[in-house]
Amino acid sequence: MTAMTVGAEVGAPVRRAPLLRLFRSELRMILRRPRNIIGIGLLGLVPVVAGIGISIAASGSSSSDGDSVDGLAALVDGNGMLLPIFALVLALNMLLPLTGAMLAADALAGESAHGTLRGLLLAPVGRGRLLAVKAMGVATVVLLSIVLMAVTGLVTGLLLLGGDGMLSSSGTQLPFVDGLGRIGLTIVLLTVQIWALAAVALAVSAYTEHPLIVIVCSLGLLIVSGVLSAIPALDWLDPVLIISSWESIGEVVRDPLDWAPLGEGVLRAVCYMVIGISIAYGRMLSRDG
Repeated sequence: MTAMTVGAEVGAPVRRAPLLRLFRSELRMILRRPRNIIGIGLLGLVPVVAGIGISIAASGSSSSDGDSVDGLAALVDGNGMLLPIFALVLALNMLLPLTGAMLAADALAGESAHGTLRGLLLAPVGRGRLLAVKAMGVATVVLLSIVLMAVTGLVTGLLLLGGDGMLSSSGTQLPFVDGLGRIGLTIVLLTVQIWALAAVALAVSAYTEHPLIVIVCSLGLLIVSGVLSAIPALDWLDPVLIISSWESIGEVVRDPLDWAPLGEGVLRAVCYMVIGISIAYGRMLSRDG
């Protein structure tokens, strides 16, 4: 009877942990790391610092001429809803890509450096599920960081600069709800672009145990893409460069919107995500530790 019981236990199928539970565990682990909390908090302060600086500059320009508000003061006065878009587009140049690269580096290379990835690979968890959980954790924290920047930027802009709508770059005044829609659209577009870079970083992270290499390769990709896009003779490379559509994100403040470059940018980012995750998955299938 004992032998039969042992045999039944050995032959019994291994119960898999629910994907949602694994995701919650991964998210808690990411958000418990002090450097991640500090990084997210500093990103949330970027719009606040920018808003204070713009407010001071606007006050200075208005005090120089007591009769009228000119220059920068005329541009930002009553247009606080532009601040979150301005801060997000500004952070797209370095801070947000660095955040995505660091999170992707910790996801696999960081685990490998600390010797914990081998245990995860030997655990009764499918490697595809493991990679999916890691990717979902990175994607969620990236989205959280961008949403935090947008919220702090909106609150700061309304408090310091005022306004009940958004002045578009075309000179039209958008209602408050439409302004919120433009901010939401900016969040979506930036998130997709950073997800694309993070997917590439995740692919690199699957091949190394040194997180710094992942960050250097990811930022190097951005620098090389920027250099190539600045050479007129290499314009034919623009459709495949990861940063080709980043400048068009600022067009969300136009009225009416030009959806063509925005849609092209999203499609390009999705292609990079598919390629990056596919490479990372191929490596995970053959990795031993």
